[in-house]
Amino acid sequence: MGVRENLSHVIEQVTKAAKKAGRDPGSVKLVAVTKNVSVDIMREALAAGINAFGENRVQELVAKHPQLPVDVEWHLIGHLQTNKVKYIIGKVHLIHSLDSWRLAREISRRAQERGLTVEVLVQVNISGEETKYGLPPGEVRSFVAGVAELPGIRVRGLMTIAPLVSDPEQARPIFRELYQMASWLKQELPELPLDFLSMGMSNDFTVAVEEGANIIRVGSAIFGPRPNPRRDNHGEKIGG
Repeated sequence: MGVRENLSHVIEQVTKAAKKAGRDPGSVKLVAVTKNVSVDIMREALAAGINAFGENRVQELVAKHPQLPVDVEWHLIGHLQTNKVKYIIGKVHLIHSLDSWRLAREISRRAQERGLTVEVLVQVNISGEETKYGLPPGEVRSFVAGVAELPGIRVRGLMTIAPLVSDPEQARPIFRELYQMASWLKQELPELPLDFLSMGMSNDFTVAVEEGANIIRVGSAIFGPRPNPRRDNHGEKIGG
């Protein structure tokens, strides 16, 4: 199947999962993960109705950015090094992978230089896997509250990546825990606009939607398998 057919199938699955959970399917934002996807194929996705692309690597995002319409939403979903922040300020709609004070301060500094406010999600390592980036759950509240005091940066919610498992149902406890954490944070920090929960990828997005995700990051289910057959390790300490 081509991009349009794959996208239609993904949307159908999202709709079914949302309705099963008593949710509005329109409340779920689909970010198409375009690591190693050509600009021509991305244009096909645009024509099929996609308006948000997620890139793992800063270099790839910066290279593709000027080749697509200005109203495209760009999401940085991979680990972000502090020395790369300057290249994406003003280009990204949302950074999904804030995971350290050092990175938060650099985003704040670069945003202030440009007179901008950068929206971010805090990456949480719910599973505790050493291969994954993200804050331990116990550090999230104080981190979010502290980052909220920095100028030029706005925390909009949380992101996590579940372990790669053969049965997506095994990811359900991970997604449920992040949803519960987000709900608790909203009560603890009601002044903050913690609206977004980014969780779920090609192999487990239906379970994530059932558990409250309102941003899902889907690559191979739309574009087909990558040249590298491994999962899109956009929040892990291995791979691209």
